[in-house]
Amino acid sequence: MNIKQASLKLHKKMNGKLNIVSKETVTKQNLPLLYTPGVAYPCLEIHRQKKKVYDYTIKKNTIAIVTDGTAVLGLGDIGPEAALPVMEGKAILFKEFGDVNAVPICLNTKDVNEIVRTVIHISPAFGGINLEDISAPRCFEIEKKLIESLDIPIFHDDQHGTAVVVYAGLCNALKLVKKKREEIKVVINGAGAAGIAITEFLLANKIKDIILCDSKGIISQKRPQSMNAVKKKIAKKTNRKMITGSLHDALKGADVFIGVSVGNILKKESIRSMNSDPVIFALANPTPEIKPDLAKQWGAKLVATGRSDFPNQINNLLAFPGIFKGTLEAKAKKITFKMKKAAAEAIANMIPEKNLSHKYFIPDATDKNVSRRVADAVKKNI
Repeated sequence: MNIKQASLKLHKKMNGKLNIVSKETVTKQNLPLLYTPGVAYPCLEIHRQKKKVYDYTIKKNTIAIVTDGTAVLGLGDIGPEAALPVMEGKAILFKEFGDVNAVPICLNTKDVNEIVRTVIHISPAFGGINLEDISAPRCFEIEKKLIESLDIPIFHDDQHGTAVVVYAGLCNALKLVKKKREEIKVVINGAGAAGIAITEFLLANKIKDIILCDSKGIISQKRPQSMNAVKKKIAKKTNRKMITGSLHDALKGADVFIGVSVGNILKKESIRSMNSDPVIFALANPTPEIKPDLAKQWGAKLVATGRSDFPNQINNLLAFPGIFKGTLEAKAKKITFKMKKAAAEAIANMIPEKNLSHKYFIPDATDKNVSRRVADAVKKNI
């Protein structure tokens, strides 16, 4: 049975991947405590002092996974109903790896203000909000407005989870090739949510020579076409030599390629035009920008992908369960750059430098020790 048939069969058999399970078995003796009349007493305590909601309810360890279904995995704008299996899967990962309860919320609107208002209205029940699979540039505005409006952590995993894990992998890759962050040239292909967030995160971590490309080529202040507000803003911080042209032009003399774009876009000539010992992060799913065997054949020193069937998977699973676990345990109101950097460093440091190799410079995504280490690092850096 192929993966399509097996997945459809499993999902149909389960009728969804989630259940709500009571922490207490309901009996005749405890029913008056779990529900009326006894339930009135925690209600009154919360009414008197709102912050006690964290003591008496699931809010302390429960988040909402909010999507509008406009940028799902590699599927694009498939709508909120079709996005639900992914959100259920994400909820499983939150619980399995971070022991965080997560509820899928799929919204039947693409309107930025409606999404923001809806999330604000449902926020009393949740200790945090994970934004998921919302298309750029709308996702940036939604996140910004929610951070300004709410006093619970807001995290767009497609942006920040990706940036955290990419940076963790890059830190270890640079140790192997013996290059310094301050001296490398990085080319990022893909200017959506992930590409912009990775760029911003690397800039904030002393990597200054970055060129960002999209489907039209190099993003530059000189480029008049296909430049939305987000691209215009990032153009002022990147491409310091103001070069123009294609991805191939950008890669000449580069040390690192990070792809969050489309499959099979990286060519032999481009890799061979890069600096010595080039590092390739080909993260497009399901088809990477280049297959690892070809990349190495054409000169790449280290290769990572977004797939579990190749070594060095750059997987957000290394970040989001632990980040939310630490944030909720600390009752933090925001997820800051300092917390995200600490998470990235915790992920990188899971592998002792002596154990780093070309096949192992990022932890296995299914290593449950990672989330605890990330959570502890986040709590120390509130």
